[in-house]
Amino acid sequence: MTKFDDLYEAAIDNYGLITAAEARAMGILDKELARYSKRGWLERRGHGLYRLARHVPHKLDPYAEAVALVGPGSVIWGESVLAMGDLASVNPGKVTVATPRRVRRKLPEWIEVIRLPKGARVGWYEDIPSQPIADAIRSCATSVMGERLAQAVNDARGAGLIRASEAEDLKRELSL
Repeated sequence: MTKFDDLYEAAIDNYGLITAAEARAMGILDKELARYSKRGWLERRGHGLYRLARHVPHKLDPYAEAVALVGPGSVIWGESVLAMGDLASVNPGKVTVATPRRVRRKLPEWIEVIRLPKGARVGWYEDIPSQPIADAIRSCATSVMGERLAQAVNDARGAGLIRASEAEDLKRELSL
């Protein structure tokens, strides 16, 4: 296998994305990434982030890309978690990403960065780090209508994203 084949295998399991750090860990130099990009095999998406040029788009691509652009330790947060899971009929204008670190790099306007609260739990949705669904529903109590939150609880329970006890707790806490 060639180096690009190795890179392809790693990227295909991550929404077609590969970071320069991940590539370096595989023995691929930055100049090789630049060459792959020049040949049209990779698209540069941001500082140290590349996407396979021949990648089949997925509806969760923007969320995976947002987390990768913000950097290690970042997670999808709040209404963006509900949108990612097709819960509550929300459609935020920006993808909200929480991170424990200060972010200095320039990010696309469609990404909103917030500070990850200390002690916040982190879950995973379709291999993308995110705020746990139940926590996301709670955090949206002041910004999303009650009927939509009730819909989110029911949809999440129906999809097996939260346990029955969590659904009951949410309904009681949020008076749904």
